[in-house]
Amino acid sequence: MTRTWRIHTVTDAARARIAVARTAAAYGVPTVERARLATALSGRLRQCLTKGGTWLLTLDASAAADAPAGAAGALHVALTPSPAAGAAGRAAWTTTVPCPEPGPVPGTDAVPGDPEGLSEALLGADEDTAVVLDRLAEQEELVAFHREELHQTNQGVLALHAELDAAGRAQREAFAAERRARNEAERARSRLTFLADASAALNASLNHDEIARRLPELLVPRYARDVDVWLLDDEDEPHRPTSHAAAAVRAARTGRPQYAADHSGGLPGVDDRPPSALSPDRPLLCLPLVTRRAPLGVLTLSPPGERWAPDDAVMLIEFARRAGIALDNARRFEHNRDIAETLQRALLTDLPAMPGLGLAARYLPATHGLNIGGDWYDAFRQRDGSLITVIGDVTGHGLHAAMMMSQLRTALRAYAVDGGSPGRLLTRLHGFLHHLQPDLFATAVIARFHPDEHTLTWAAAGHPPPVLRLPDGRVRILDAKPGAMLGIPLQQQIADHTERLAPGSTLALYTDGLVERRARGIDPGIARLAAALGSFGPAELDGDLEGTADRLLHPLLSDSERDDDVCLLLCHLHG
Repeated sequence: MTRTWRIHTVTDAARARIAVARTAAAYGVPTVERARLATALSGRLRQCLTKGGTWLLTLDASAAADAPAGAAGALHVALTPSPAAGAAGRAAWTTTVPCPEPGPVPGTDAVPGDPEGLSEALLGADEDTAVVLDRLAEQEELVAFHREELHQTNQGVLALHAELDAAGRAQREAFAAERRARNEAERARSRLTFLADASAALNASLNHDEIARRLPELLVPRYARDVDVWLLDDEDEPHRPTSHAAAAVRAARTGRPQYAADHSGGLPGVDDRPPSALSPDRPLLCLPLVTRRAPLGVLTLSPPGERWAPDDAVMLIEFARRAGIALDNARRFEHNRDIAETLQRALLTDLPAMPGLGLAARYLPATHGLNIGGDWYDAFRQRDGSLITVIGDVTGHGLHAAMMMSQLRTALRAYAVDGGSPGRLLTRLHGFLHHLQPDLFATAVIARFHPDEHTLTWAAAGHPPPVLRLPDGRVRILDAKPGAMLGIPLQQQIADHTERLAPGSTLALYTDGLVERRARGIDPGIARLAAALGSFGPAELDGDLEGTADRLLHPLLSDSERDDDVCLLLCHLHG
């Protein structure tokens, strides 16, 4: 369908616009699209009327080329200048509006030609405009709603960003606090580890000079640049310095740590003092080496850097306390050891000289502890000219064992004045020890030689058996039934045993420290002693019994840690 209108006046333009609007409505064009079409057409018509002349408005309603019959099409509107009028040569205007639903096309009389029809058309246009305005109002409300929603969303995003920033700051602060706590814990662990290692190093020795030498090695350079160890009892030694800082002297007198510097140290438990005249350019920390009674000395330190941290100062005070205890323990041990060695030397017997009989004795203290125990030997003559030899072992170690060994030795010599066989002497010693020390026990072997008769009488009480080497090199272990240990709560009579001795025979008396090993027991050690004694020749035994004793000890003690005393007594009947 095609229709054309000639536009020359405003009335022509209004009628044509109304006809196009009604045709668009008839073809189902939506209200908004109709309003847009009418608005655009009105604007073009006003331009045409302003320019003057006659214009042709053509409306063409047609379906798509490939659409079936009755299908939706489009409205084509063209506004062109009339060729026969004054508008020739001017530009044309065209537009196309889709038609969703084809409908009846109003006839020519449908376009009003009177004012009443025009008013009706204008009212229809106003209705379309009102619908468009309602749609626009709805869209404006929807846009306002979305704008408000977007604003709220923006506010939420801003608040979320603020919370995330606050959470990030809190997390960073927590991480920093955790790092500080971890570093502080690591420093505390390092200080505790240093104290533990230093304590182990100080207590590993019982020599106070060695402990004093270790103190600077432990502290430099980690906790001090220089270390001076002042032991009060060593002032008389010529190689020791005689001048000390005033703070060190005060620490020795008061027993309190002192800090000497031109500024306050702020160290817990430490008194501040003026800088030392001996070292005015550097701080000094003077720590007393305290014990239960009085300070043993003073440890004077200079800092490895500017100054010490408070926790390091607390650790150094504890280090000085432990060092003082280690030095005190070492000095006590050395004092007791000196007493024990003096007592031991006093108790060792000078072997008597006897024609036809050679004697050699060896005593080796243990390498641990006080180096003194209850092992002992003795040899003395009786009135009838015989020789009593004895070797024994008092249970335990230390001064108490040495004192009991001395009393047994004295009691044995007293009992031997009245005569009596070895078994009788051991029986009397048993009663003496049980009465004197009910909780202390001992073992012993007594052998009596009578060179004129060439006999050996011996008795044992809980002691390893004697080993006898015959002149031909054969070795016998004298393991006849011994008595029980001396001092046990048991009445006993210890028996004597007698052996004939030929010239060239050698008897070995010993304590368990020579033959007993914890991992293997005592029997293999006795067998090794017998084999070693049998390996010596007669000339070697006759000519150098002292050297024989040394050569006998060496192979037997090569695998020993010497945690017990060792005592050996060799008795050789010359050939």
